[in-house]
Amino acid sequence: MSTQTHDRLLIIDFGSQVTQLIARRLRESNIYCEIHPFNKVTADSIREFAPKAVILSGGPASVTEPDSPRAPQELFEMGLPVFGICYGQQVMMEQLGGKVESGHHAEFGRAFVEPAGNHENDPIFAGLFENGPEEVWMSHGDRVTKMAPGFEIIGTSPNAPYAIIADAKRKFYATQFHPEVHHTPNGARLLKNFTDMAGFTGDWTMGAYKEQAIAEIREQVGDAKVICGLSGGVDSSVAAVLIHEAIGDQLTCVFVDTGLMRKGEADEVVAMFRDNYNIPLIHADESELFLGELDGQSDPETKRKIIGKLFIDVFEKHAKSVGGAKFLAQGTLYPDVIESVSFSGGPSVTIKSHHNVGGLPERMDMQLVEPLRELFKDEVRALGRELGLPDSFVGRHPFPGPGLAIRCPGEITRQKIDILREADAVYMDQIRKHGLYDEIWQAFVAILPVRTVGVMGDGRTYDFACALRAVTSVDGMTADYYPFSHEFLGETANRIINEVEGINRVTYDITSKPPGTIEWE
Repeated sequence: MSTQTHDRLLIIDFGSQVTQLIARRLRESNIYCEIHPFNKVTADSIREFAPKAVILSGGPASVTEPDSPRAPQELFEMGLPVFGICYGQQVMMEQLGGKVESGHHAEFGRAFVEPAGNHENDPIFAGLFENGPEEVWMSHGDRVTKMAPGFEIIGTSPNAPYAIIADAKRKFYATQFHPEVHHTPNGARLLKNFTDMAGFTGDWTMGAYKEQAIAEIREQVGDAKVICGLSGGVDSSVAAVLIHEAIGDQLTCVFVDTGLMRKGEADEVVAMFRDNYNIPLIHADESELFLGELDGQSDPETKRKIIGKLFIDVFEKHAKSVGGAKFLAQGTLYPDVIESVSFSGGPSVTIKSHHNVGGLPERMDMQLVEPLRELFKDEVRALGRELGLPDSFVGRHPFPGPGLAIRCPGEITRQKIDILREADAVYMDQIRKHGLYDEIWQAFVAILPVRTVGVMGDGRTYDFACALRAVTSVDGMTADYYPFSHEFLGETANRIINEVEGINRVTYDITSKPPGTIEWE
């Protein structure tokens, strides 16, 4: 999708684990930016992208090593403001005549930067050092030992004498610390000051994006038919509503009901799309097929492969019934695009296999329509609201593609899936009733592959145990368990045992990620 109508910032990625956070910080200020791997960036590609400024990310390499990554030398002669972070600072110094050395004391974690030199007159440092030293997050082994000509020191720390440096005349700035991470409290302010200085107006809004996306979908599709694989999740739903707004009844959605969704979810999805949006929808109820094939399976990877293969077969069958569709729509997001880039030189547009509908575009000779591929998850939610989707829908917790199958460790049976669905419904009702839903990133029940002895009334029971899971997270990469009160847990366990036949014991999973994962399989 073209974004030439917006101010653009280019992030050259040298392989840092937190490069995405730079983009997220900038997007929060309504600034459009893209992350391009260093080995795909040339002087010509920079000119073609036409950014108003460039940020050089951190990275794991050492500039002291031969053949370590560099920025195009011409970048520093284009008159563009440039901000280097950690490895990006070291690259700037190495390429502009400074010196970087290994073997000094490494610095990882929290540090405090003291002001040095004259920072008061440069607007990029507005709001910094007002209350003394700045708390920052360091992560480096090498360090700058000599500045390039034209730079001056703005801030120092005990192990990074050149913690902040600037060449205000050329609008070149660099930090040894990471301003993009949460652990640098004033980091977002520093980045915002940089983009303000570079002349960004914050014109990247969801309203503007929506209008632009609609125009470009129309241009791409023309009068052809489009099929959208609807999972019932936020991403595919927002993509479907956006495309429908662009091309109306040229779009048909195929909703494959695997029988592995939460209680009432399939009916909710069908009602929303048919009744509220009047979008042509094929509701493919294939629950018997999926549950039949999964019956008795216990290996997690086998379960996933069965679901993936059946989904492709079923989707293809129903998509062909539409006849003559040239495009397949997907809810691919920007993190999927970034993560699919091969850092060592693979094609930059390949999407991870599990984000594609199993290779269907090639198999069915269709082209892809991916109107969300420039957006982060929170931006997709904002676009959903812009399109009129209800808050209760766009704010939903993530739900895995294989559905309840991976919340049923061990052997899958219809009985266990039914028990799990009922227990999950009670748990989610409790979370909503206590006003906790929006505080939690993801919550679910897992039915455990064990039976336990219990006593109910005068009788002995021998039923399943279940585990409750609820986590807080920003992006799903790391997570911590939600600190429910004992009163909430006791009340919820009591309801599940009394209302769900087949469960007589409830546990709460307090494992963080890492070392655990959010889901159980």
